[in-house]
Amino acid sequence: MNFSTAAILFLAATASAFTPTVTPRWTVKSETALFMSAGDMKSRVTIPSSTSLNVATITTPEALETVDDVSVENESTEKTFLDDGFVFGLEGSGIERPKGKTASIVVEGDSLETQPYQVAAVAGTFLGHVLFAATAISQLMTLNNGNAALTAGESAAIVTLSWILADLGSGILHWSVDNYGNGRTPIMGSIIAAFQGHHSAPWTITQRGFCNNVYKLCIPFGIPTMAAISTIAGPNHPGVTLFFTVFCAMEILSQEFHKWSHMTKGECPRWVNTLQKLGLTIGRKPHAQHHMAPYDGNYCIISGICNESLDNSGFFRRLEHIVYNWNGVESNAWKLDPELRERTLQGNYRLE
Repeated sequence: MNFSTAAILFLAATASAFTPTVTPRWTVKSETALFMSAGDMKSRVTIPSSTSLNVATITTPEALETVDDVSVENESTEKTFLDDGFVFGLEGSGIERPKGKTASIVVEGDSLETQPYQVAAVAGTFLGHVLFAATAISQLMTLNNGNAALTAGESAAIVTLSWILADLGSGILHWSVDNYGNGRTPIMGSIIAAFQGHHSAPWTITQRGFCNNVYKLCIPFGIPTMAAISTIAGPNHPGVTLFFTVFCAMEILSQEFHKWSHMTKGECPRWVNTLQKLGLTIGRKPHAQHHMAPYDGNYCIISGICNESLDNSGFFRRLEHIVYNWNGVESNAWKLDPELRERTLQGNYRLE
């Protein structure tokens, strides 16, 4: 190695070592032929369109040929649903709300077409839930010495209580996935991405078939979860198993109830409109209140029966304050509405 070559390599290493944390980058927007020489050595590097190179990696260029446009810029701040900083509605989020009732796929690899594995997952899950519920009722009948009326009354009470608390559970789940995490979050990542992306095109959900719409929730609320609960409860506490069987089934169905709330009366079967009118499933007007930025309330999507009390009591703002004090993470609602953040930090939790 001659002296000139060694000197060039030394200068290159020195420049690399003292390169700042945020470095300008050469952005070459057309195919570029880059010629470099070191001593008697000469090399040609072809740079494809939109390729970026750190300045420190280019050593003593002799010529830049066929360059249409060379600009110096900082790293892009655009976010996607896979990034920690992604919040739908913030500038640079990378997702914009389409006009009209337009379907929009946010998550890469997602599809509106129902797949066989989705049908299998949903069918298997609900078959399992039916078996768990039937076993629990049978065990309850045994504990009641065959008293059918008592067993029916207890079962009805358990189902009603589970339906109410499942609405609460759907609100907590909805709040958590709307405000925290992203597409890379373990286990819940696809659910988080789907819920947060839903704000960009809420009509998309109406074009999904039943199994395509609910299958993701079969992961956290499916057979493994119920098997664990049933094992812990044992045959002497069938009421616990029945409660959580209904609870998990409602959580899975919540996404379908949610879909109905985005459909017009004419698009829904008559029996669905009846369920909404009776308040057994979330209605259109109550859920529409959630779809206003910063998406800070009306999270419950099974019946919505818990929404008013949760929002008036500031339940979710209190949770956000607790999370912030614990790990310093701000909710997406705070990021969308700085005034909401300030009110919450000051202890004003009631939703205005």
